[in-house]
Amino acid sequence: METKKTLKPLKLKPFTANEITPAGWLKKQLEIQAKGLTGNLDLFWPDVKDSKWIGGTCEGWERVPYWLDGFIPLAYLLDDENLRSRAKRYIDAIISNQKPDGWICPCNDEARNGYDIWAVFLICKVLVVYYECSKDERIEEVVYKILKNIYNHIDTAMLFDWAKSRWFECLYAIYWLYERKSEEWLPTLAHRLKTQGFDYHALYETEPFPYAEKTEKGKWSHPNHVVNTAMAVKSGAWYGRINDDIKYTQTADFMLDILDKYHGTVTGIFTGDENLAGRSPIQGTELCAVAEFMYSLEQIYSCAGDAKWGDKLEYVAYNAYPATVSEDMWTHQYDQMVNQVECSFLDEDKAPFTTNGLNAHIFGLEPNYGCCTANMHQAFPKFALSTFMKSGDEIYNTILAPSKLTTEIEGVKVDISLDTDYPFKDTLTYTVCSETNVRFAFHIRIPAWAKNPTVNGQTVKSGEFYKIEKEWNGEEIITVQLPSEIEILPWDNDMSAIKKGALLYALKIESEWRKIDYGADEKIRVYPHCDYEIFPKSAFNYAIADINNIQFTENGIGEYVFSENNPPIYAEVKCKKITWDNIDGVLTEIPADRIPVSDVEKIKFIPYGCSILRITVLPVLDKS
Repeated sequence: METKKTLKPLKLKPFTANEITPAGWLKKQLEIQAKGLTGNLDLFWPDVKDSKWIGGTCEGWERVPYWLDGFIPLAYLLDDENLRSRAKRYIDAIISNQKPDGWICPCNDEARNGYDIWAVFLICKVLVVYYECSKDERIEEVVYKILKNIYNHIDTAMLFDWAKSRWFECLYAIYWLYERKSEEWLPTLAHRLKTQGFDYHALYETEPFPYAEKTEKGKWSHPNHVVNTAMAVKSGAWYGRINDDIKYTQTADFMLDILDKYHGTVTGIFTGDENLAGRSPIQGTELCAVAEFMYSLEQIYSCAGDAKWGDKLEYVAYNAYPATVSEDMWTHQYDQMVNQVECSFLDEDKAPFTTNGLNAHIFGLEPNYGCCTANMHQAFPKFALSTFMKSGDEIYNTILAPSKLTTEIEGVKVDISLDTDYPFKDTLTYTVCSETNVRFAFHIRIPAWAKNPTVNGQTVKSGEFYKIEKEWNGEEIITVQLPSEIEILPWDNDMSAIKKGALLYALKIESEWRKIDYGADEKIRVYPHCDYEIFPKSAFNYAIADINNIQFTENGIGEYVFSENNPPIYAEVKCKKITWDNIDGVLTEIPADRIPVSDVEKIKFIPYGCSILRITVLPVLDKS
């Protein structure tokens, strides 16, 4: 096929929701999500419940597509007929409103040229996601007509605003369709979008980097918008599939090197509240950016096949993402802070954010703005879909989370199950079952941080895939041990953080959640999807006194996986109080004084992803 010559194959191809089944704590987390905002927005939130996409009067742009992008794979991963039927209702309505010429978005014909077609790119991706889950035969023709319409539309209505910044998001659907139809106008469309879109590769090649400094307060732009940036990290990997310039395969690496240098955090993602905001632990990172960054890493991983992307993805998924949603997933923040001692309404002249509002880091239904309410949902479902991938008949366990793969190799049914409480424990137990003799290779990702890891007792290398190639028959058990050491991560201003394995740890601050009362007339922000301010109930002004005697205790996983008060694991760290102030709801960037003002105390540090109020980077008094 011509496709094979012009569209570079993925190094690792994902499986579908029909082949992957979440298990253990991962299934529990998806069930929590289904009981929270993701599984209920269409029942009460006007921008989804009464959207123009389904014939209503409310928002008819990105919010329904955003929500469906996570709701659909969640419904199919959980094999929940109620969720699946509700997803189908939306897809049916969207398809039924498609115009004969392919235009699909809910706007009048005369308004098309002013309609930002970023939403068109997004609904194309959603339709492909729906096909991969449902195998609905209508989808191919619907997507064909949409893309053909875009091909003609951009002749006279060139990309602008969000579509210009996110042009590459359309490549997902273009490539999917090209693999089925291999019509040459499809790669031409991809190149034309690239030409009209914003060139992130060129931006990050520029010296000095134009956005090295924290964004000036109140100044807003697309090129350094944090969500655009999180999406754009994958742009080179995607565009490189139809362009032979090797530089595009390197875009993600050098973008992330620059972002880490100027805007990085110890959580593995960069700041942005709304735009890139420097390296301070009291700057924010938008939830949308975390969810989109996870998706970008999944796509880069698939394109590149390098095990390092699995390490990066897990670190963000197990730390930054769960830290910005409540344990029951009914509320979320717009911005999370690495050092976050209070989540309250801020005074206008005291908020540290670049352009976000004064309620951007309270927990609620739609603090600051509703985009994160719509777009928080894809993170865990698509993470679950990334647990196993394949290259030909070779199977890769790409993400270490409890799950089961059911597939066929040379006509033989093969099941591979991973039973684990990783990342909270260090043991992986695989059960490989084949109906009859079949030869294939099974690859297990061994994280780079693992110290003397073993597979069935044999020491293996860290930071790469461990390959087991053999004739399989019946049932076989594989046991992997991933020992880890405590790492003290240095940070700016002579501060440090504690990491062990895939988990970052933060000093736990006891919290008081105060429900915000908007009055009797409020009908939307009501329990359980209400808003909260959160205030500290315990001291937070500590420095680490002893890095050599940190003790860890395994708790087991309770009702909630990422639980503030019942975390699956925690550490006890010897600390001393210092002078460090909370001023108007925000911790000062650095302590006023590092001289101890107390004796040694044992303080609980919990996984960052379980924390609400926290100190993550703090001084170490004795580094000997």
